[in-house]
Amino acid sequence: MIRMSKKPLEGVRIIDTSYVFAGPYATGLLGDLGAEVIKIEGPTRPDFTRGGNFSGLLPDNEHRPDPWNCMSSYNIVNRGKKSLILDLARKEGRDVLIDLIKISDVIVENFTPRVMRGWGLDYPNMKKINPRIVMISNTGYGRGGPYSEYPAQATTQEATHGLAAVTGYQGGEPSKAGQSYVDFLAAWSCSSAALLGLRHRQRFGHGLWADIGMYQLGCFNVSEYILDSIANNKLGVRIGNRHRQFAPQGCYRCEGTDDWCAISVRDDQDWAALCNLMEKPELVNDPRFAKVTGRQEHHDYLDTVISAWTSRFSKIAVMERVQSVGVPAGAVLDGRDLHFNPHLKSRGLIEIVNFPPERNVGLQRPMLGRPWKFSAASLSIKGPAPTYGQHNQEVLRETLGYDDARCAALEKDGIVVDKPLKTRDIPDMSMDKRVAIGRLAYWDRDYKKRLGIS
Repeated sequence: MIRMSKKPLEGVRIIDTSYVFAGPYATGLLGDLGAEVIKIEGPTRPDFTRGGNFSGLLPDNEHRPDPWNCMSSYNIVNRGKKSLILDLARKEGRDVLIDLIKISDVIVENFTPRVMRGWGLDYPNMKKINPRIVMISNTGYGRGGPYSEYPAQATTQEATHGLAAVTGYQGGEPSKAGQSYVDFLAAWSCSSAALLGLRHRQRFGHGLWADIGMYQLGCFNVSEYILDSIANNKLGVRIGNRHRQFAPQGCYRCEGTDDWCAISVRDDQDWAALCNLMEKPELVNDPRFAKVTGRQEHHDYLDTVISAWTSRFSKIAVMERVQSVGVPAGAVLDGRDLHFNPHLKSRGLIEIVNFPPERNVGLQRPMLGRPWKFSAASLSIKGPAPTYGQHNQEVLRETLGYDDARCAALEKDGIVVDKPLKTRDIPDMSMDKRVAIGRLAYWDRDYKKRLGIS
């Protein structure tokens, strides 16, 4: 097999003006593919993952003199990038951005539509600056339509796109599906759109604009409920861990503290296999459970039978035993499990990234790689996330060719800085307190030893 000596996107330059998770994670993945990614933030508006509610934790939960460079969320999604700080609220800052657009291939942004339009940097103007640019706009509700100017985040959009309406337990309130669920749908869509835009440019000689509405991504992922409403006038309901066609299906308690395994019986063959595995062959021919309609009717009873069996074994043992007879099952893995899971290890999903000592975050940190592998390319995280403004001079002088006078003027006028002028509060809370109030399930004091990192 022929393997490429270069990464697929080497030579591609991406400007990342986006914040939080969707755009930054997308460009982080594109950086893993070899692209040069220049992350732009403002002097008074550092990325939300550098502080505040979206920032995660400091290494060892210990204060640092520059916490904005050390937060876990920021370092995970912005790995391998360059950092340029520009005040885009001022014309001098936008002039630098325009110069960078002229020599770049892709720009990713997630401002509300009025911002880029007000700066004269919406796509009709952008393509005049660089006809070959691929512009990726990731906003809550897309460009156009009555909601387009609304600020949005994934947690509120789970409500507006319908997911919350069908998530939760029967008779209970609408629920979130997880942490920033739609952000990561958007991240994968942004990265795919960038690749498609580059392919389009290669074929036709000019760039394009991808207008991504996170709202629509959410609707796409509840499409069966939308179609059921249109075709059958039937509204989806909350059914917890159960399934509309399969039964029994649920998340069953296993041996241990708060350990669970999901099991899904798709048909009569699965049901027979599970019954025999549980040493309950009499249930196979019981007329109450012989067909799926009966199993749905008696779902509560079957849940107690299955739970009595699963509670005797560890969640991994339950998963492996149930899978061994051809029935879908999955242990509920938490953060600790994922770090040590043999399958994820064999897939290389978690990579160890080396940090220089002066970063003061530890010399090694495990980070999520990519959800896919290529047969002809060896991919990896290029390096740690940059410190705030780390590459200001490199980008201004080497990439843009600015002289000393121009660079000095930008610094003197506060257009370019290397320390944020405003920061967000870092929660000052012990790990034990986080556990006590439910922010964490637990924490390992010896995590470095267990992970084999320094």
